[in-house]
Amino acid sequence: MEQITNLLNSIDSFLWGPPLLILLVGTGAYLTFRLKFLQIRKLPLALKLVFSGNKENEKDDCEGDVTPFAALCTALSATIGTGNIVGVATALKAGGPGALFWMWLAAFFGMATKYAEGLLAVKYRVTDENGQMSGGPMYYLSRGLNNKFLANMFAVCGVGVAFFGIGTFTQVNSISAGAKAAFNVPIYVTAAVVTILVALITLGGVKRISKVAEKVVPFMTVGYVLAVITIIVLNINQLFPAIKLIVYSAFNPKAALGGSLGITVMLSIQRGVGRGVFSNEAGLGSAPIAAAAAKTNSPARQGLIAMTGTFLDTMVVCTMTGLVLVITNTWHAAYEGPALTTVAFNQGLPFNNIGGIIVNVGLMFFAFTTILGWNYYGERCTEYLGGVKYIKPYKIVYIMLVAVGAFLPLETVFIIADIVNGLMAIPNLIGIIGLRKVIAYETNLYLNDMEEEYNIAQMQ
Repeated sequence: MEQITNLLNSIDSFLWGPPLLILLVGTGAYLTFRLKFLQIRKLPLALKLVFSGNKENEKDDCEGDVTPFAALCTALSATIGTGNIVGVATALKAGGPGALFWMWLAAFFGMATKYAEGLLAVKYRVTDENGQMSGGPMYYLSRGLNNKFLANMFAVCGVGVAFFGIGTFTQVNSISAGAKAAFNVPIYVTAAVVTILVALITLGGVKRISKVAEKVVPFMTVGYVLAVITIIVLNINQLFPAIKLIVYSAFNPKAALGGSLGITVMLSIQRGVGRGVFSNEAGLGSAPIAAAAAKTNSPARQGLIAMTGTFLDTMVVCTMTGLVLVITNTWHAAYEGPALTTVAFNQGLPFNNIGGIIVNVGLMFFAFTTILGWNYYGERCTEYLGGVKYIKPYKIVYIMLVAVGAFLPLETVFIIADIVNGLMAIPNLIGIIGLRKVIAYETNLYLNDMEEEYNIAQMQ
């Protein structure tokens, strides 16, 4: 087993080396400048569309399966998961507090990437044989870039991530560990319950998944953030020193943390960007699959809504976890995965293990909704590759993998997830770069229409 783990580590390190990191961040940086810092200028508008702008998108003449807000919640259900709790802890332990800074930077540029993904998803989506919307990188690669090889490559990798990466193993493993730690529930019991629930929900299709996501995602996110705010208030004197350490150690980890830890700037960047992408999935091409189901006729509008997913995932939820780990000075404690975050929350909220319960319950909810979201992503990739007749067999295999995922070692699971994530990102990023002119055109068209509507309203 050790030899297999070492081999997987070598593949992971090669794949997530400088070339892929440069491609991920570089694509976001290019789009940021090409779109004139859209993620800053239009973030208030994007948030407004999320929380109050859905009715205008629900007109009868709009194509789509679910509301734009439901599409966002479906995407968030897949992104807000173990990466926000376990992934952040793993990144900080391996790369130091500075890894959180690189998560922020990757997320800032990733917002532009996520915007482009959402825009292209709606622009090139199609209706399948069952009357459902299908979209995502496989469609904008084949229909927009006219490259079926890259489209097939993405779809195959998408199914791989759903089966062996973010979708099943990492999530059910974390759920079972959380239930064991918080309530001493045997792993086999948790695995059975999760499998049954996943089967009942996912067999109902995207509408049932989105209904669950609309209710669970806002509830669990607000609850987790409130718990962290409480910890920050109780330890307010440590907040600014923690932020200072995060920024300083991002550029000079040896001076900030001590050379004996073996943490370098490159390691901090690699862990921060890698775990950040694992968490918010900007550049992977997963979120646009959910965005394509939204009831809207405006690609750019859905792009703005999709963009908020990265903001909420990394800038809010991941930041919350990272701040707790640094404020309580537990980021380098002798623990792994969820146990490390649990120790941090227990120290920050010293009230009869309430912190540990919050972490593990939050972890279970986060991970469960991720399983649901990635089931849908893999389903759409399967439909692209073989048609609707393969959807049911895919779901059966997916449910079986959920059932066995709890019994795999967590370290090996995360390495496999990193590898398939990287393979998935490559064709998607090539597609975004190749369709950059389409992205710019649709953006200008939407913003010009908005300005014209505003001018007309002012004249009346």
